[in-house]
Amino acid sequence: MELFKSLDLSGNQTLNQPSGDSEHVKCLIIGSGPAGYTAAIYAARANLNPVLYEGLQPGGQLTTTTDVENFPGYPEGITGPAMMEDLRKQAERFGADIRFGLATKVDFSKTPHTVILDDNKVLTADAVIIATGATAKYLGLEDEQKYAGSGVSACATCDGFFYRGKDVAVVGGGDTAVEEAIYLAGLCKKVYLIVRRHVLRASIIMQDRIQKIPNIEILWEHQTKGLIGDGVVEGAILVHKKGTPEEKEVRINIDGFFLAIGHQPNSDIFKPYLETDEVGYIKTIPGTSKTNVEGVFAAGDVQDPHYRQAVTAAGSGCMAAIDAERYLSEKLC
Repeated sequence: MELFKSLDLSGNQTLNQPSGDSEHVKCLIIGSGPAGYTAAIYAARANLNPVLYEGLQPGGQLTTTTDVENFPGYPEGITGPAMMEDLRKQAERFGADIRFGLATKVDFSKTPHTVILDDNKVLTADAVIIATGATAKYLGLEDEQKYAGSGVSACATCDGFFYRGKDVAVVGGGDTAVEEAIYLAGLCKKVYLIVRRHVLRASIIMQDRIQKIPNIEILWEHQTKGLIGDGVVEGAILVHKKGTPEEKEVRINIDGFFLAIGHQPNSDIFKPYLETDEVGYIKTIPGTSKTNVEGVFAAGDVQDPHYRQAVTAAGSGCMAAIDAERYLSEKLC
């Protein structure tokens, strides 16, 4: 369904509303996960009557994580799905209206803001909190899904602790890959850095740093063909100098396989209205969750290219709800 077609008198693009149900809410939260659910908890306790749409993956990326040991309040650890269910129940306890649905189009050119759900339902909202997260980039191997949560991870800070004293591999050649390799080197016996090219894309200072760490081995001009193991990752099959006369297959024995080739923030539908960086992360005013559009706030990984942790996402969700409450209070005065 094409929704963006008409222009208003000023020449700005406006949203042709579909012929579905319509509803007005005070505070709309788009996306779940730690940021969305925490925003819902705070917004509900502030009597904002928040409506939260969970998106395609209720609970966000943590629902694909087996064990979470670094979120405060769970001394024995907890599984990602169980923690997200706890946060969801807590938000519902205070009256948050949590629904399944996907935001497919928005119009932030005027207030109240308009959001289209599932290309059909029209919602207008006085305040909107965006908590749609970011999606880790993968190589596209079938084995990445096969061993998800069983040796494959896209977050060394989240999962590196589980591989203490073991051998692991990191895929990537940029600053993120080098940073994650260095972090894992402090925990693991051996770290392989799998680099597709013959050079790193990382900054010079990061390149100098990684070269000095004895338990990191850089595998230049290697590409991952597949992973092996009985239920969990036990090794990786690599191709050295693929497509050349010197091409050969290499096996490394590892217990963990970390992807560090970037994340893609889930911000595409907001880009016509909100300022983003070159990757697509929504820009917020430093120290706040406020975007360049009044009444629209962003929280969690969709605006965080640096930390991407459950606890920081939850904290920014709290900030967004408080910012939204203050905005609405001032607007009503």
